[in-house]
Amino acid sequence: MKHIVFMFEVHQPYRLRRNIKSLLLSNLIRKGRLTPEDLEKIYFDEDLNRYVFERVAKRCYLPANYTIKQQIEYFKDYGKKFKVAYSVSGVLLEQASRWFPELVESFRRLASTGLVEFLDQTYYHSLAFLVAEEEFMDQLNEHRRLIKKELNYEPRAIENTEFIYNNYVGCLFDRLGYKAVLTEGVERILGWRSPNYLYKAKNCNIRVLMRNYRLSDDIGFRFGSTWWNEYPLTAEKYSAWLAATPGDVILIAIDYETFGEHFPAETGIFEFLRWLPGEILKWENLTISTPTEVAEHLQPRDEIDVPEYMTISWADLERDLSAWIGNFMQQDAFNRLRDLWLQIKALRNPGYERLWRLLSISDHFYYMSTKGGGPGDVHSYFSPYKNPYEAHMLFSEAIGDLETRTLLALENDKKALMRYAWMRSLPDENKFYFYA
Repeated sequence: MKHIVFMFEVHQPYRLRRNIKSLLLSNLIRKGRLTPEDLEKIYFDEDLNRYVFERVAKRCYLPANYTIKQQIEYFKDYGKKFKVAYSVSGVLLEQASRWFPELVESFRRLASTGLVEFLDQTYYHSLAFLVAEEEFMDQLNEHRRLIKKELNYEPRAIENTEFIYNNYVGCLFDRLGYKAVLTEGVERILGWRSPNYLYKAKNCNIRVLMRNYRLSDDIGFRFGSTWWNEYPLTAEKYSAWLAATPGDVILIAIDYETFGEHFPAETGIFEFLRWLPGEILKWENLTISTPTEVAEHLQPRDEIDVPEYMTISWADLERDLSAWIGNFMQQDAFNRLRDLWLQIKALRNPGYERLWRLLSISDHFYYMSTKGGGPGDVHSYFSPYKNPYEAHMLFSEAIGDLETRTLLALENDKKALMRYAWMRSLPDENKFYFYA
C-alpha cells in the first residue's frame, strides 16, 4: 500500500511600512517616548497586513478548510479515510485571532475530526536556526504552546521554515522528541534514490519525509497554466499519476494559498480539491496518511545525510538558502539581525525581543532577492515592494532604529550591559546559555 501525505503550508508575514522614518519622527514629537508597542505599529503596516489577511482568508483559507472538512466527514465511514497535515505559523494564527477569529474556529473544527495533523515550526516562520540554538528552540516552544492553546493539539511532526534542513536540524528535532521531520526531495542529496520512501536522519533516529516536488508543483505552480501540456489537470488524472508513481510514500506539500489565492476559484481549483480524495481512494494501492502515521508504520529505507554546508530547502531552483541570504543585501540585513540578538537577550525586554523576532520573519529577506527568471518572478509576486532594494532599505530603517534603541537601553542598564559583556566573552558552545 502506497501512502499519500498532503501537507499545506499556512503563513502570512507582517510586512514593513514604507514610511517608517517619518512616522518615527512624528510620533516622537507627539509622544516624546516610544514604547515597543508604539514601535511595532510604526515598523509594520497594519492596514496592508489586515487587508491581505482578510482577502486571503476569504478567498482561500475559509473555503479550503470548508472543502477539506467536508471531504473528511464524507469519507469518515469509508474503508479508507481522507487525512491532511497543516503547518500553520504562529504569526498567521496571531493575525487570525485579531482580524478573522472565524478562521481559528475553522482550524479548531478540523483538529476535532482526529484526521488532521498539525506540525510544529518556528512561531515567526524565521531563520532562527541560523542565529542561535537557544533562539531556535524558544521560537519552536512558543509555536508549540500556541498550537496547544488555540487548537488543543500537541504536534509530533515538524518542519523548519520553508523545509530548511540539515543534519543538525534533524537531530535537534530528534532530541526534542519529534517523530518525523518534513523536507525537500533534493537530487544532490538523494543521488540515485527516490524521495518516495521514508528515510532516517544521519546520526539520529528521527524519520525524514521528503517532498516530491514535481508532483507537488503540478498543483502548486502548474495547475492553472494553459501552456502546460497536461492542462487541464483533473483529480482523476492526478490520482492516476500518484498510483503509477513507484515508492512507499509520496509527500505532496504546497502553499495553502494555492487554493483560491494563487489560483482563483474560477480556475476550478476548489473542484479539483473536492474530487481529489475520492479519486485517490478509488485506487486499491493508495491510502492517505499523516506524516506521523507514516513515521510509525513504515521502516526507513536508508539514511539521509545533509551536512550544514549542503543545507536544503524547498525554495527556488537551487533549493538551498540562497532565497534568503544569497546576495549582499540579504547577507547584510541578516548579519545585522543576528548581531543584535545578543544585545536583545541581555536586555531581557519582552517588547524589544518581540520586535526583533518580528524582524526575523523570513519573508523580509525573501523580498530582497535579486534572482531573475522564474524564481525572480515568484519573489516579485509575493513582495509588496517596488523592488528588492526598497525591501532592503525599509528593513534597514527598522533594524537600524531597533539597534539604536537597544544600545541606549543597554547603556542605561548596568546589569544588562554586564550580561552582554559576559555573553560575548563565552566560547561558542556555551555562549547562548545563561540563567538569572
